[in-house]
Amino acid sequence: MEPGTITILLTIAMVAGLASGLPITFVLGFIGVVFTYFLWGPGAMSVIPTLIFGKAMMSFGLLSVPLFVLMGYILQYSGIADKLFNAFYVWGGRVGGGLAVAAIIVCTLFAAMTGIGGAGTITMGLIALPAMLARSYNKQLALGCIGAGGALGILIPPSITMIIYGMICQVSVGRLFAGGLVPGLMLASLFIAYTLILCKLKPENGPGMTEEEALPFREKIRATRAVIAPLLLISAVLGSIFSGIATPTEGAAIGAAGSFILMVIGGNLSWEKFRDISLGTLKLSGMVMWIVIGAYCFSTIYIALGATQFISGLVQNLPFGYWGVFIIIQVIFFCLGMLLDPSAIVMITAPILTPVVAAMGYDPVWFGIVFIMNMQAAYISPPFGYNLFYLKSIAPVGIGIKEIYIAVIPFIILQILGVVIVSIFPQIALWLPRLIYGS
Repeated sequence: MEPGTITILLTIAMVAGLASGLPITFVLGFIGVVFTYFLWGPGAMSVIPTLIFGKAMMSFGLLSVPLFVLMGYILQYSGIADKLFNAFYVWGGRVGGGLAVAAIIVCTLFAAMTGIGGAGTITMGLIALPAMLARSYNKQLALGCIGAGGALGILIPPSITMIIYGMICQVSVGRLFAGGLVPGLMLASLFIAYTLILCKLKPENGPGMTEEEALPFREKIRATRAVIAPLLLISAVLGSIFSGIATPTEGAAIGAAGSFILMVIGGNLSWEKFRDISLGTLKLSGMVMWIVIGAYCFSTIYIALGATQFISGLVQNLPFGYWGVFIIIQVIFFCLGMLLDPSAIVMITAPILTPVVAAMGYDPVWFGIVFIMNMQAAYISPPFGYNLFYLKSIAPVGIGIKEIYIAVIPFIILQILGVVIVSIFPQIALWLPRLIYGS
């Protein structure tokens, strides 16, 4: 069977599976099994378990996923977010939009501690959103900054999405981590700048503290002590990985152990929290493992049947050139991101993505960072951006999904701006990986 015909059949099968409403991992796994059976016969079926348990599940890097997930859940239940939010607010509360800026900063720190997109959104939605609404903040600004800030967990290391992308697309996870740090901080800075400018032009959008409410300097210093432990934890995890002392998996173990110690020292450990943390880690880690299994089943049959060479040749012959193809790919990614989870998109596109990146001469780390940034924008894009539903689930009664859709529009524009900047200036994403690991 010709590669072109195979590619069409695989695409039709994938679209039909997605339209059925079945989980994407089972759709891709089923396609891989069925095509293997009918094209190569029952004798070839032994390849699938060999692939899954001999290659996918034996990957040492995959161990980092449950460890980072565990770290994220511990921090989410530890009460650290409350102290962090208070620490940044007491210093910037007099400034218009200070509460919103504090929420974005805490979301950024949570992203660097958890690697999970929704953790910052849920945590700040429960802590910062009521505080902003109580101070008569503009409702759309309050919702938008939390939704966008929480999505930073997809980009800022240790991102779980980066780990999945790196494993499936065969790109160094350490280089991806290093590459995502500067763009992540750049996006956080854009969110903060937008918030401060908006509140400067229209102070009623984010009224600051009155002089009577401001705390004395000694109290501010006391509140700031809450920042020390999380910063040390971030430094220990990312510093050990970037310095070469630890692999991403070993860095994840350091983070999980460190977060547990912080929870015990803070006196926030209880049997109920331990149970919820364990169950949450099990569910999310299990989902990721099924994603990897489905991706390997689909990508193996896709590659073995020669479809990747067909797609690669097709892309190379397009008349749009280097940047034209790049823009088309990013638009497709963004549209997919409005409908599917980023991990599912990695699964669907990885078999096509890897040879195209090589054929077009894109730097794999830079391309991966732009892809992750694109997914971050899609994570808060209507109609099915995941963070929108996280926000809706914890928003006060009376806030509808339409209000949340409108609230995130300025931040989507800022994120697209970030994608454009990193696309035009690749050194933003490549400077730190080259500094740490060499060219």
